[in-house]
Amino acid sequence: QVQLVESGGGSVQAGGSLRLSCAASGSGFSIVVMGWYRQPPGKQRELVAEIIVDGTTNYQDSVKGRFTISRDNAENTVYLQMNSLKPEDTAVYYCHAVISGRSDCWGQGTQVTVSS
Repeated sequence: QVQLVESGGGSVQAGGSLRLSCAASGSGFSIVVMGWYRQPPGKQRELVAEIIVDGTTNYQDSVKGRFTISRDNAENTVYLQMNSLKPEDTAVYYCHAVISGRSDCWGQGTQVTVSS
């Protein structure tokens, strides 16, 4: 069974930065896509950014130019560097992985709070 463990959330003032990390553990798996979703208070979960094993990235329009997703394939780890944070970025951030031949996997979530 694959597990995703997130770290790096917290509270920051608007304009600040945070870096999220997500490490996948287990054995005998191959991750095709890793990414980050978020769920703002009272809203549905939405895609923030994702990165395919070949390095192709996809971002939500509202974070383009501010967030950067990267991946260490050897360590099965994905990172989300978040700069110029805004109060509307406040949400629970979830790591997500698409695993070859298996069900998708989700992390437990980490809170990001941006104050104005």
